[in-house]
Amino acid sequence: MKKAPLSGLRAWLIQRLTAVYLLVSLPLFIASFVFDPPGSYDAWRERASSAFFVAAGGVFIVALLVHAWVGLRDVALDYVKPLPLRIGVLALLGFGLVGMGAWALHALFGA
Repeated sequence: MKKAPLSGLRAWLIQRLTAVYLLVSLPLFIASFVFDPPGSYDAWRERASSAFFVAAGGVFIVALLVHAWVGLRDVALDYVKPLPLRIGVLALLGFGLVGMGAWALHALFGA
């Protein structure tokens, strides 16, 4: 019997791993700017565009979107019972998260 792609333990594990990354990285991002504030806009932009911050920020955005998808998916599966409505809700959530992710990654990596 074939399992659903994000059912049970796999969804739980993804939710927890992304939560740990978000929980650890957000305070580190904030602390880096609080304890060593950039003196000017150019210094801030230089730090924010460094390879480390861009890579960590990209992973943060992806982890946040995956975390949101798993949580919202579980809520929709639990509370939206009619199948056509459930598919519509999941499609809207998916398109919305993909759009937000594209916008955030475009802002992070620049055009």
